Amino acid sequence: MTSPDPHALSAALEAALLRELRTQVAWQNHVRFRGKLVDAVLVLSDTTRRLGQWNRTTRTLELSRALVLARPWAEVISVLEHELAHQYVDEVLKIHDEAAHGPTFQSVCAERGIDGRAAGRPEVSRASAAPAAERALDRIRKLLALAGSPNQHEAEIAMRKAHELMLRHNIEEARARTAADAYEVRHVGDPHKRGNRVEAEIAGLLAEYFFVKVIRVPVYLPLTGKRGQVYELAGTHANLEMACHVYAFLLATAERLWRANRGDARVRSGRDRLSYQAGVVGGFREKLAAERTELRGTGLVWRGDGGLDAYYHARHPRIEHRRRRVRFDGAHAAGREAGRTVVLHRPVESSGSASGGTRLLRG
Repeated sequence: MTSPDPHALSAALEAALLRELRTQVAWQNHVRFRGKLVDAVLVLSDTTRRLGQWNRTTRTLELSRALVLARPWAEVISVLEHELAHQYVDEVLKIHDEAAHGPTFQSVCAERGIDGRAAGRPEVSRASAAPAAERALDRIRKLLALAGSPNQHEAEIAMRKAHELMLRHNIEEARARTAADAYEVRHVGDPHKRGNRVEAEIAGLLAEYFFVKVIRVPVYLPLTGKRGQVYELAGTHANLEMACHVYAFLLATAERLWRANRGDARVRSGRDRLSYQAGVVGGFREKLAAERTELRGTGLVWRGDGGLDAYYHARHPRIEHRRRRVRFDGAHAAGREAGRTVVLHRPVESSGSASGGTRLLRG
């Protein structure tokens, strides 16, 4: 990890950052560790050799300045949780005869939805899938590549077959999964920008049809001293890859269709942009719903993933639900019509970094 200038923050921003981190420590202690942790000294270190460290001798929680300033806030919190788990094992459970990441530590992390890997931050799993699962995923990739066909009929058939295979694969896999480490998290959205109804519609669609749990979480932006929000997706590695692709695909597709259909009489002005684009997502959701209804007739019924539910609630023990109002107008109806013609294609796979770019797969 490249270390930024240790003097990149003004004194006021650094003080605000430390206050935010202390607030996070207090919140984590309250909701994950039942208030049993005793406050420790919080330090920002200029080391680049490690992301964080719990030092039992000095009772210090150390975070790398490079991590805090250069990486997404979600990773900062993941490392902080990881080090708090070390403190809990050390001072509350008083386990000193195991390896640092031994069974007690792993159990503490699993019970609380904390990433227990040595890296201490969310990472793309390097574990290879079982042969049967890999074969299924390869078939899904190839079908979605075919769904990019210029022949609408062929594209529709390929997408429906990919939908069926994804559903069948997840039904079978959910029955077999038991370990919490089968799941990961990703974050999508720009925390520097205000969220909008289109992103919210896509997030809801992902939760309903792409086998992930979705929640909007706050983040802190140390370089500006401001706060923002992103969507956190939780699920298996394969499902997160697909969900992240669908998120980007639908944002781009909604924008493309908006630009292509500005001449529609139901679109009155540029102010209808979000309504139209939300309609595109809604139309695509209706299409997926119709396909899912057809598949239910073949005996494929998704009943959820109990392991993922447990993992999600361990990560977010206090979940607040909010209702949002959706305005249906002419622009929204025009968008829904366009959305019902959308064909999902070209899945993505990670390039090897948990927060890095992605590359398109070719079938």
